[in-house]
Amino acid sequence: MSDSSQEVPIERVKEVLYLDGNDDDELLHSYVTAADAFVHNAVGTDVNKFYSNDKVEPLVEVAVVSLAATYYQNRLALSDVRTYPVDFTVDSIIAQLRVMRNSFEEGGKNENSSAQTQPSD
Repeated sequence: MSDSSQEVPIERVKEVLYLDGNDDDELLHSYVTAADAFVHNAVGTDVNKFYSNDKVEPLVEVAVVSLAATYYQNRLALSDVRTYPVDFTVDSIIAQLRVMRNSFEEGGKNENSSAQTQPSD
């Protein structure tokens, strides 16, 4: 996990997947780690404490949980036909986070300011 992120507990992923027990905890942990890296790499490096912002943290967590659950559900390829799954939840959150991050980078916003971009005249 990156230094700027909080680790998403695997219990959150287990809730989404309706999993009981601890049999797959190690596997889920690896999926959470991979999903976290994916989201952070897709959005960009931490600027002006972007990932610590109160509006950013929940979005990152939902994206990581959703992607980790997708990794778990799609572990095996059962078809000879190549498919390209689209995770609309993760894609839409990453798009929003990129815009918010650019706002932080351009505006030099700190962790207490709004992450919303304002239209320019």
